[in-house]
Amino acid sequence: METGKVLSLLLEGKRAFITGGTRGIGAALCEVFAREGADVAFNYHSRDDLAENIIDKIQSFGRRARAHKIPVTDRVGLKKLTRELTEAWGGIDVLVNNAAINRSDNFATTTDRAWDEVIDTNVNGLFAVTKPIYKQMIRQRKGSILNITSIGAIRALPTSVHYATSKAAVIGFTKCLSREASNFGISVNAIAAGIFDTDLAHTLPERLLQMHDFWAASKRPGRPEELAEYAAFMVSDRNSFMNGEVVIVDGGAVT
Repeated sequence: METGKVLSLLLEGKRAFITGGTRGIGAALCEVFAREGADVAFNYHSRDDLAENIIDKIQSFGRRARAHKIPVTDRVGLKKLTRELTEAWGGIDVLVNNAAINRSDNFATTTDRAWDEVIDTNVNGLFAVTKPIYKQMIRQRKGSILNITSIGAIRALPTSVHYATSKAAVIGFTKCLSREASNFGISVNAIAAGIFDTDLAHTLPERLLQMHDFWAASKRPGRPEELAEYAAFMVSDRNSFMNGEVVIVDGGAVT
């Protein structure tokens, strides 16, 4: 490298949309992506105060910010959101499907409502968000999609069956879509997250949290920003030869 040459930020000039951007991993993604040079739009469900806080953090890095109070299952609303964001910013380069819910249920006592809520948000929401943005990426012949799945989709852990099922669907979605998307210059990858210190982790059984501290090399839950730092690289132009991959980020947990 030439003396005095400064590397550009990972996401310099990128326009990103992140689902579930006000809490946990989503909030960390918004902040890290903005720090790395991206304009960041995000959706959220209820907390206007948290959304304002994330907007302030994004703008503190000199980047544009947009917050949209809309559920990930609102297909009509998300099509409109995509049109509005494309008109305002000229396109969307990066999509991170982060939003997800869990319920601490045993399968035998899982209600129809709990099953439908988890599958609707985590699987149907994946379709509702991705479809219009993917079509916009096809038109611009470039883009990067990153889906957040879970080690619960890969390993036989004592987590909820509906959650593990939904996150396994994310893996299938990632691998199959990556084949189609590559024809249009679009990459589709996923991170299988271990246990991170988030509100979602607090819905996990206590026995699982105790087991994690025993089996993980890190001996602790991950910090949301630790996942966000790696995610920024995964959706950047520097990660130019990865497609259809599921990368485990779990603090070195035993397989």
